[in-house]
Amino acid sequence: MRIENSFIPVRGVGETTERRLWENGITHWDDFDGSVVGSTLSDRIEAFIEAGWTHLEQGDVSVFVDALPASSRWRCYENVSDETCFLDIETTGLSAATNDVTTVSLHRGGETTTFVKGRDLTSGRLERELSNSALLVTFNGQRFDVPFLETCFDIDVGVPHVDLMYPCKKLGLDGGLKAIERDLGIDRDMPEISGHDAVRLWHEYERGDDRALETLVEYNRADTANLEPLMDIVSRRLHEDVFEAVRAND
Repeated sequence: MRIENSFIPVRGVGETTERRLWENGITHWDDFDGSVVGSTLSDRIEAFIEAGWTHLEQGDVSVFVDALPASSRWRCYENVSDETCFLDIETTGLSAATNDVTTVSLHRGGETTTFVKGRDLTSGRLERELSNSALLVTFNGQRFDVPFLETCFDIDVGVPHVDLMYPCKKLGLDGGLKAIERDLGIDRDMPEISGHDAVRLWHEYERGDDRALETLVEYNRADTANLEPLMDIVSRRLHEDVFEAVRAND
């Protein structure tokens, strides 16, 4: 599903109205002809579509992400999948006020890059990497990863953001990332390592164990790279549940 199939970013259009549009054959912006809805809402939709094409030509999905509920932001993914950055961090604890970020992994274009505290993990490096992305995808990053980075590095993570935890919940997929991966049959390296282990590994590295850092980095990279197949599965299932199910009844 692409953002051009969506109408709920328009003020005054909820899921019920969008579904009614789809049921009447208006499944794409190009199909909209002013029917089905009243004149005021029709004008609003037409203005949204005109501005929306301009944003898409510029590769900017921020206006759509800002207007969509957190559980529906997956709709933007197909438009910018090649410019999407998957991100995961490891920290020494749960509070950004008192703990540190130890590693940050970014997965984009099939490649995973990891930055390490005390080596190459800096605010400037993070800002440069994120500025090259059209969309940011995390799991629980809205409440954890992004606020942690913003606090610890004094940066503004302004990249349009999809937190996969919310669309997963829409599919009835609850629990942590590893539990959801198991439910969906997504394999991972080092399945025995946990977030608690990540803290322990960092402290062992600080005491001189370089192998502990290698393990920590591998774990962080696995968390990050696995977000891509998770995003693919979730967006495909929601496309079928939300969009194709309506079209099948036309």
